[in-house]
Amino acid sequence: MSRLSEFSDELENLVAAAAPSVVAVEHGRGQGSGIIVSGDGYVITNAHVVEGREKMLSVRLAGGEELSAEVVGEDRSSDLAVLRVAAHGLASLALDESRRLRVGQLVLAIGNPLRFERSVSLGVVSAIDRSLPGPGRRPFEGLVQTDAAINPGNSGGPLLDAHGAVVGINTAVIPRANGLGFAIPAHTAAWVAAVLIRDGQIERPLLGIAAQGVDLTPKVAGEVGQQRAVRVHAVAADSPASAAQLKPADLLLGANQTALYSVDDLQRVLVLSRGADVALRIVRDGQPLLVSIKPELKRKAA
Repeated sequence: MSRLSEFSDELENLVAAAAPSVVAVEHGRGQGSGIIVSGDGYVITNAHVVEGREKMLSVRLAGGEELSAEVVGEDRSSDLAVLRVAAHGLASLALDESRRLRVGQLVLAIGNPLRFERSVSLGVVSAIDRSLPGPGRRPFEGLVQTDAAINPGNSGGPLLDAHGAVVGINTAVIPRANGLGFAIPAHTAAWVAAVLIRDGQIERPLLGIAAQGVDLTPKVAGEVGQQRAVRVHAVAADSPASAAQLKPADLLLGANQTALYSVDDLQRVLVLSRGADVALRIVRDGQPLLVSIKPELKRKAA
């Protein structure tokens, strides 16, 4: 058997294993995709798939069975939502939190583009940590860019790596731009889904900074012991960040003993802190500093 045939068989087996956990999310005349993430009926999808809909939608399983679905919670800042259906023993897929995704890796997108259910497309990871305009002034950050075809209706379906792990949630495509699809990384989806299941909404404390995850130079990485950090670009006046005397160009390395590689890592710590003081480990002008900051609680609509 040729290597190409072996590779084809491996892809076929991968899709066969994942497809039973991919569902169609129906809302009137529209449709999106979703992933069953637990056998007791929790389904993750995109917030824009359920936005403005009634609280009850329908989910169609791989075998054709249609079930009513309740919106457990949605978070427009990450474009994620969690649904639940009254069923048990469902085939599910775990969200991979390993951050092992690299540019050039093969990925598969599964979903329901234009109502062609459980369609599969193959591509590569074109880039990571991309940003797109989001709701209000908050961008969608840390996105995975891929040339695997992501068309209307794919939203909410899985992006799988060559091992069959869910590495992203398909979310967006730029119209009239071939080969530009985007997915929310699985490590973001995992913590957002956990909070939505627990609380039904996400309360995002604010620091008052504009920041971005950056790759560190080999010299700086060797000094601080990590390859990436979060760089502060701007600090808002009269904000928790200004009160803590954060400054543009500060490198945020960690928060509450958690290493920071992206803005999403910082968001996760802030959400889980629920407004309590956060200890930031920073580097300013080559000097390490420890700064305590009290985030401002500002409840977002779920």
